[in-house]
Amino acid sequence: MAQKSVELILLRQWASYLTTPIFVAGPDGGLVYYNEAAEELLGRKFDDAGEMPLRDLTRIFEITDELGGALSPEDIPMGVALTEHRPAHRRLRFRALDGPWRIVDVTSFPIEGHDEQHLGAVAIFWETQTE
Repeated sequence: MAQKSVELILLRQWASYLTTPIFVAGPDGGLVYYNEAAEELLGRKFDDAGEMPLRDLTRIFEITDELGGALSPEDIPMGVALTEHRPAHRRLRFRALDGPWRIVDVTSFPIEGHDEQHLGAVAIFWETQTE
């Protein structure tokens, strides 16, 4: 496993103190951490799930738009933040790993370091309903 930047380590620590569900992704698009609040939403502890590539998230969580239309990894806010280096927001639907469908608003933004170094992205979730 590659060593994480200091900024990602600090983001992970910051997220661990919050009760808002948060994902942190590295520059290669891999999900490197989600906090305890996100564990409840996703249906699995991060320590049990581990790191996941962005390209697998839409498949693992069966992510769709709120009407059930398929979304590619590039269509979800985290994908936009990582590939286009800009913030994005979207309402989407996914199946938690413990079974229920959830509808969430997701806002994601890129993390840029000194000298425009792309360090990854953060996504913040707000559950709007459970199906």
